Amino acid sequence: MSFVLDQIRRIDAQLDRVQLASISSSAATTTSPSDPRTTTSPFDDEEPPKPSPHLLALQTSIRALTPSLASDRRALLQPSQILPNLSALSPTINDAPPSLALPAVTDHHHQIPNNDPYETELEWLLVSKATTQTYGYVLAKILDHTVGLAEDLWYWDEILGSRRWTTVYGVQSSPARIWAWGGRVWEDVKARGGSLGIREGGGREVLGLGERWAAFYGVVRQVVRERSVEELRHGVLMSPVTRLRGQIRRKRAVLGAVRLRNANALGVLLGEGLANESVHGEGLVGGLAEGQGRWKTSVARNVALMEAVLLKANDQTTAVEKFDAAVAELTDDDPLYGAEVYEQSDVEGGSGGVSVSPQAVAERLTRVLALALPEYDAAISSAVREHGKPSRLVRYWLPVTVGILSSSTILRILVNRQAEIVQWIEDLGSTVIDFWRNWVIEVRFVETDMKESILISSQPTRKVIKTIRHDGSGEVSLMSKRSLQGDRDSLERMVVDFAISNPVITTGTNAPLTEPQIADLRLKVREGDLTPVLKAYEHDLATPILATLRGNLLRTLLIQVQKTKVDVEIAMGGIDALLKSQELVFGFVGLTPGILVTYFGLHYLRSSLTSKRGARAQGEQGKLLRQLRNIDRVLQHAEPTEFGELGYRDLGLLLCEVQGLRSAAEGSLPRGRVAREFGEDVEELCDVRVGVGRQKAAAERVRWAYGRYLS
Repeated sequence: MSFVLDQIRRIDAQLDRVQLASISSSAATTTSPSDPRTTTSPFDDEEPPKPSPHLLALQTSIRALTPSLASDRRALLQPSQILPNLSALSPTINDAPPSLALPAVTDHHHQIPNNDPYETELEWLLVSKATTQTYGYVLAKILDHTVGLAEDLWYWDEILGSRRWTTVYGVQSSPARIWAWGGRVWEDVKARGGSLGIREGGGREVLGLGERWAAFYGVVRQVVRERSVEELRHGVLMSPVTRLRGQIRRKRAVLGAVRLRNANALGVLLGEGLANESVHGEGLVGGLAEGQGRWKTSVARNVALMEAVLLKANDQTTAVEKFDAAVAELTDDDPLYGAEVYEQSDVEGGSGGVSVSPQAVAERLTRVLALALPEYDAAISSAVREHGKPSRLVRYWLPVTVGILSSSTILRILVNRQAEIVQWIEDLGSTVIDFWRNWVIEVRFVETDMKESILISSQPTRKVIKTIRHDGSGEVSLMSKRSLQGDRDSLERMVVDFAISNPVITTGTNAPLTEPQIADLRLKVREGDLTPVLKAYEHDLATPILATLRGNLLRTLLIQVQKTKVDVEIAMGGIDALLKSQELVFGFVGLTPGILVTYFGLHYLRSSLTSKRGARAQGEQGKLLRQLRNIDRVLQHAEPTEFGELGYRDLGLLLCEVQGLRSAAEGSLPRGRVAREFGEDVEELCDVRVGVGRQKAAAERVRWAYGRYLS
């Protein structure tokens, strides 16, 4: 649609420039001194006369037919909006039914001239803008139908690509085929059953009701038998799937021919219509130097061309290869296509030729809007309905029928097992809630100001944060913090007390230990040296029984037990330090199960809900790749004209493929600069003036520049 809007806006802008010069010259003529209406009178100081109602109606209709630059929706008008504006030329244009006869194109000597050249120019401007709107609407209509036919062709390609899908299509279309077969049988029975109620013989006797039913049943059996034998004879070497594939290929061939015919029609309108006038050379503007009638002639010829193209696009008997020749034959025989529009000076000068009035062009344009376009839409709709993608009712009748038939059974199961289903839902909900509370967040009930409130915090995450902050409240530990220090102090006191009680073992004399000796002993104990205790233990081992009863053997044993306990705690402290150094790892290990279960649960839920969206996205990407492939095929297989441009059919096919690519890429490309640059490259790809070589380069640029978004 963007391509069509660009075309009509460009054409309308050029028409405004041409018409502005024409209206200026007409206004200068009406106000010249030679005009009797400008003679000096005593009323020159009075206000100028008010414009006529006809002039006001023309200006209003012209403004209504001008494409809007602010809104794309209001830029291209519908036929129901164009026709009322044409009535400003003559109220009888829309009142009279459109005739299939050719318009009134008369010799200029017999044409009734308009006394006001300014109004005449406005009438031509109105007809030109209405023609531009109709031209854009016809282009958009043909383009939309051609793109829609491509969708149907892709559907049949998918069906033909798999025997399984072909079988599915056979099941989907079985009611329609059975109905059609029954209709043929019924028509044959009606053709043979004209005398079912008459008994032939020596006399004509009317049969009874039972005999008539028996005769009718016999005819039906005979017809069914004959048709079965005939179908068996024709399809003895083909399976049902093969016959279905043959039918699908025939449908696809018909749609392919219709699509090529529409693409050719689109190319003819672009190559011979107003779009060609506005982009090649000086186009419509050249009329300013060669005569004011050139652009009016182009408008009249475009109306005849649109009608001829729409007529031949509906003609199923016209071969695709002969479409251009068929359109040329129609336009050559059309007086409006060969008519020339002369200026008033040419008419008065007596130059020969045929001229046409804006009213005649408007009548022909009305016929295009009221007859040609509806007939074209009806023909395309009929072809799509007969050979296109089946309707949703045909495709989904089986699951809908199964759902309706099994709905009572499903409802009965739900009612009978209501308690079990409710319990299952409650268990599932409680499991999810408990998991969330125990593994993801911590819910605690706190009493504040005689009120009970809920404190919610993330327990695993809070532990990890405390570990990172190293606030000393970590819980990864094998022993209490003060256990080792207490046991070590106890061992120190036990050894010092033993040495003070037995100075002979420590110093070799009975003299009491001094403070320096006690301090030195404490230092040795902290370092693990228990020499006094071990000496006493070795001495008592010589007489263990006596030492046990009278000596210090039991005491030294208990001290060594305490020493062993301290050594074990030191070893455990090392392990505890190792664990504390990896406390962050253990914190994340404790946090990971809850996070993983939550993540995968949410991911599974999201993927389940968006599976269709993902499949649709893959389908869109496949469609984009097919569009790029088709564009490349059109450009590679095209046969350029003598000017190095695409032919009409190739141009139409290229525009259809580019339009499909543009529509499909709207959801894949990021908004902003990328989308804007993509639009610029696509416009260059559609520009037939640059030649096939630059169009191929533009297609290659689109492929490598936007491949990451389109694949």
